[in-house]
Amino acid sequence: MIPFETAFTIVLENTHDFGTVSLKLEDSPGRILAEDIFADRDFPPFDRATRDGIAINAAGLEQGNTSFAIQGIVAAGSTPVPLENETSCVEIMTGAMVPENADTVVMYEHLEIKDKKAVLQKPVQPGQNIHKIGSDQGKGDKVLGKGTKIHAAEIGVLASVGKTGVLVRELPKTAIIATGNELVAPSETPKPHQVRTSNSYTLSAALKKEGIASVLLHFPDDWEHIQEQLGQALQHYDVLLLSGGVSKGKYDFLPEVLEKLGVTKLFHKVQQRPGKPFWFGKHHEANTTVFAFPGNPGSTFASYHVYFLPWLSKSLGITIQPPKVYLEEAFSNEIALTRFIRAFAYLKEGQLYANIIHGNGSGDLTSLTQANGFLVIGPEKEHTIGDLVPFIPTQNIV
Repeated sequence: MIPFETAFTIVLENTHDFGTVSLKLEDSPGRILAEDIFADRDFPPFDRATRDGIAINAAGLEQGNTSFAIQGIVAAGSTPVPLENETSCVEIMTGAMVPENADTVVMYEHLEIKDKKAVLQKPVQPGQNIHKIGSDQGKGDKVLGKGTKIHAAEIGVLASVGKTGVLVRELPKTAIIATGNELVAPSETPKPHQVRTSNSYTLSAALKKEGIASVLLHFPDDWEHIQEQLGQALQHYDVLLLSGGVSKGKYDFLPEVLEKLGVTKLFHKVQQRPGKPFWFGKHHEANTTVFAFPGNPGSTFASYHVYFLPWLSKSLGITIQPPKVYLEEAFSNEIALTRFIRAFAYLKEGQLYANIIHGNGSGDLTSLTQANGFLVIGPEKEHTIGDLVPFIPTQNIV
């Protein structure tokens, strides 16, 4: 049995590059950029008005001019004619190109329009209300970097530089495997000695948040069946997430079957709670990574967030830095294991605080719905109110 820190290091030392794929712009949200993106023109590409009003030359203000003859109008998307002189103006709409010889925009709310003239009603600052050419980014500047997750704002940038196809990191082909004769489908009525399978659906939903579609498999407690089906899965998937079958029970066949199938065990059993029997290994020939989590819901859920998500992020070229939170109550870990404690974290006055969720052990599924992450408490560590401790989110913190 190895310390949590050692296990975590081993997991991150065995990441996997799944390659890249080109997607249509509209199909890329949620994916990770695999290329740097550069501006193909200045941002903005011209001096643009930020208000509806008139465009003038500020030199006319220095001469004491407060009334400007309207020589025309320019809308967004149209080519303006040059400003005639310092006593004339052009009506201009938000987003339109500022005419040549103009350098200031006065919004309608500060004007009186009468007899084809615009009369200033308030003082004007030269250069106001103009978004200058290249003031955001210059042509050739890097606007997005590799490893950036594509959200709505990034889509806007990609569209503005003309990227209709985007190179992104490929996602792993993933299978979720539940083991055990006691498991039945959610649609079935369990017998007294059975339970409905939940871990597979929990993991599948978690993977969907990462944009990963998974295949759900169920292996009964039969050595030959597990060996045959697991052997096929190793050849077809990049990652296997298994739930159950890795402890010391007489029907916990997975460690021996995995070894027989040529999967190199990198560790088995970690000094942690929940999830102590966690098994991790790699089939080097098939280049398949195996995460074999204990079957208790809390163990599977915690192990996925503690180990798999950082592994996935590093494989995709991004780094996750867990936040730290201030404890709202004291906690004493009296055992020689790292503890993952269910907690609810929230923002208060710009800082993160967390309340402990007191569940009923790693088999308590319902208390997971009350938490949005796990506190990481070191072995034989005592914390008082206000201590700052690591926190692994399972949901967004608000």
